[in-house]
Amino acid sequence: MDMLGQLLPFVFLIAIMYFIIIRPQQKQAKQHKEMLENLSKGEKVVTNGGLIVVIYKVEENFFTAKINDDVIVKITKDAIARKYEDEA
Repeated sequence: MDMLGQLLPFVFLIAIMYFIIIRPQQKQAKQHKEMLENLSKGEKVVTNGGLIVVIYKVEENFFTAKINDDVIVKITKDAIARKYEDEA
């Protein structure tokens, strides 16, 4: 009984850390992965570097992205931070 009383606070602390830290991060990572899988040609995205680009071509591990009319670059899927929504 005494052993259970000593372990209970640690179990409680681990449960709190799971629900406050670990679970939300896993949920966010899953949403980001789904967003990357659903991106298609013509969508605007923001890269981790802060560039707003238009997806030009979808490949297995890369996107070909158009920065402007003259510049087309190839970027990894990991470099995409989020979709870009126009504020207008």
